Amino acid sequence: MKKADIIIVGGGVMGSSTAYSLRKIGFEGTIVVFEKDPIYEFSSTPRSAGGIRQLFTTAINVKLSRYSLQKYQSFSKDMSIDGEPAKIDFQQRGYLFLAKKEMVPAIECQRKLQNELGVPSQFLSPAELHSIIPELEVSDLAGGLYCSEDGYLDAYSVMQAYKKNAQKLGVDYISKEVDTFLTENHRITGVRLLDGEEFNAPIVINCAGAWGALLSDKIGLSLPVVPLKRQIFQFHPSVPLEKPLPLTIDPTGVYFRHEGDRIITGYSEDVKPGIDFSWKRSYFEELWPVLAHRVPNFEEAKLESGWAGLYDFNTEDQNAIIGEHPTMKGYYLSLGFSGHGMQQAPGVGLGLAELIYKGKYETLDLTPLRVERFAENDLVLEHAIV
Repeated sequence: MKKADIIIVGGGVMGSSTAYSLRKIGFEGTIVVFEKDPIYEFSSTPRSAGGIRQLFTTAINVKLSRYSLQKYQSFSKDMSIDGEPAKIDFQQRGYLFLAKKEMVPAIECQRKLQNELGVPSQFLSPAELHSIIPELEVSDLAGGLYCSEDGYLDAYSVMQAYKKNAQKLGVDYISKEVDTFLTENHRITGVRLLDGEEFNAPIVINCAGAWGALLSDKIGLSLPVVPLKRQIFQFHPSVPLEKPLPLTIDPTGVYFRHEGDRIITGYSEDVKPGIDFSWKRSYFEELWPVLAHRVPNFEEAKLESGWAGLYDFNTEDQNAIIGEHPTMKGYYLSLGFSGHGMQQAPGVGLGLAELIYKGKYETLDLTPLRVERFAENDLVLEHAIV
């Protein structure tokens, strides 16, 4: 049996951020990352919309995303290798939640919390919205919650930068699939691969995203996380917009932003849980009326491409599950992000690394996201889910 000090299952942005952070804070033991998809064809990270925002409704998410955003601002320089910057195409064009009249009281409460925690969000009137998106249809809007610091980036490049830096610091990546975890007397002891090979380790971190809960089920530790398909479409408007778009969320939940000179859009449709990467051109026809109403430039649009990715969706409170499992010593989790893992990866990776190596959170207290909160009925209810 081969051995490691720490095994990480899943080499996407969360697993790679954690591996990198462990090294940066001084952990010198052996770290092995198992990633079954070496070209990341079906990984959730590169299939995401790449949004980075601080416009959340719970303090832990605001703090976590604010820290991570600040890290992304200097990411290109901080993660350079041999003088070559890590290009992640971070476009700080803002995030904008459009609101109808009945939504304003709740949004004002959100803005107040965000401002108290240092986020410069502001509520814009319909007239002020035109300074952000001149073409926007505002006749049915009361305004919008906007943060100019936020934006979007190339998620795949972020993940690769974490992976390459982790490898440079001695983290070993193995392109094999983990079949199950190994346990003994309520303690994790390692993993068994699909080919039967076993690796021993006293610490195993489950960063397997949409597949993470399935692995946990195999050792009798169920988690309230299911894989949900999310489709994204890229189209070309016949009339270009005057200004680059912030990532904009319509009151219906349909979102859109620029991707070069194209537009990408999506919506969290109601689907059955499951591993499904199919996408349907016909679904874009359901989104198009919303897009055409909100921005007249979108009335004539050419759909160019689309794809589907997976949320690791937390069915209880739509928030991450982070920390050591209370009934399995050495078994750590980083799952259930419900679509906002990319924007929280720097903070989560560091926090989990501190918890494992130093025995406590130092930079950010991620205790509210602990596994035990479900049994304790101490949920963290996040309402700003896109």
